[in-house]
Formats: sequence, C-alpha cells, structure tokens
Amino acid sequence: MSDAKRVTAAVLLIGDEVLSGRTQDKNLQQIAQFLAPLGINVIECRTVPDEQDIIVDALNTLRARASYVFTTGGIGPTHDDITADAVAAAFGVPIDVRADALEIIEEWYARTQTPLTESRKRMARIPDGASLIDNPVTGAPGFQTGNVFTLAGVPKIARGMLEDIAHRLEGGAVTRSRSVKGEGLREGDIAVNLGALQEEFAQVSIGSYPYFLEVRDGEIRRGTHLVARSTDEDALDQVIERISVMVSDLGFEPQIDPEA
Repeated sequence: MSDAKRVTAAVLLIGDEVLSGRTQDKNLQQIAQFLAPLGINVIECRTVPDEQDIIVDALNTLRARASYVFTTGGIGPTHDDITADAVAAAFGVPIDVRADALEIIEEWYARTQTPLTESRKRMARIPDGASLIDNPVTGAPGFQTGNVFTLAGVPKIARGMLEDIAHRLEGGAVTRSRSVKGEGLREGDIAVNLGALQEEFAQVSIGSYPYFLEVRDGEIRRGTHLVARSTDEDALDQVIERISVMVSDLGFEPQIDPEA
C-alpha cells in the first residue's frame, strides 16, 4: 500500500445558468479526470448561483475541507461575473485591475484585432496576492489564491487553464479502479455479500451500478457493474477476485476490466 498522503480536491461550479439547466456542466468530469492521475481525488462538488454571499460561504467551507478547490465560471466581462470579487472577499483581500493581467489582455485583443472595452478590462481584476493562470484559449487569465484555483466556466477554456496548474499541485497516492460486469445480474442478487465484503475491506470503495440497455424491438438487456477503487493495489485485486467469484457462484459470467 502506498505511503503517500491523501490529497483531495473540491469543485465549485458557479452560475445561474448551470442551476437552471440551461447549461450542462462538463467541468466536474474533466477536472476529476485531470486530477486522478496526479493522485488527487475529488471528494465534493457544489453548484451555486451568481450570488456573492453564497459563493463566499461555499468557498470557505470547501477550502477548509479539501487540499485544493477549483472554481469554474463567473470571471468574464459582464455584470454577473462576480467570482473574482467573491474569492477576494473569502480571503479578505482587496481586488482591482492588475497591471500584469491587463497587459496580457491588451496583447491578446491587439493580436486578435478586437476592441478592448472597459467591460473586457474587468477580466484583469485580480485579488491581491493571487498568481495568474495562463489561458491559451481566449487570453484572459484565471488565478490561484492560496489553495483555490479560479477557472473560466466554458469547458474548453477551463481545460486549457488546467495545463498551467499541474506543476503547482502536490499529488498523493493514485487511486486505481477495476470493475466486474455481470450480464443479467441484478443488484439485489449480490447486495448482502457485497455489503459484507465492504466491511471486510474498508480501504476499498465498492460501488454497484445497474444498467439497462434497449437492444431491439423493445427488449431490455440488463446487468450490473461492480466497481472497486483504492490506493491499495493488493487489497483492490483481492476484492475484484472475490467479487468475480460471487458473480460466478450466482450463475453469471464475470467480465473483469482491466485484467490484473
């Protein structure tokens, strides 16, 4: 088992458009996928509206609970882009247009031959003491304040910003994931034995995920994916073997992915 310490992250999705259902979030998935190989697991995600007090409260809670926090949304040029102000308020620091951020934006808009309006200059407002995060997609930088990384809400931009973050992170033990698929297996068939196995292997997270697929003429193909995750590779492999035997004993063919 790895001796590396547990390193965690939380994600704070900011925006009325996400809560209303108008915008479908993709940032949680791509942030979690980016962090996993670094040994950093996302332990919580919250979605909050464009209201400063709510953002501040959520941010202060999450940054005390997780090693790192990633916020997405609310750093554009319009009146409802209040994330930078909320981050400054959460850390109790002033905020204003900063020369280095403004220079980046001025160069970007000059290069793209786009007018630099006063509204666009708002994107250079950075909390005191924050370090900038490069934005290779649209120029306007994100920023890091303590253990909080503030990213754009547009998934393509947020993903580009992540490339300037990996070197700032201290990773931990990488969590491996393996699964056993039981075609035709119902959750209730294996629930009791699976619960007992979880009690025996507390260091392994075991999940059960049924699926239902319509194949033809309304026929439904069903089954269950049994997924185990852990930083302890030996324990993980033992759990997968035990689950495989359980599935087989119930009369189903276990499909293991990936094979050890």
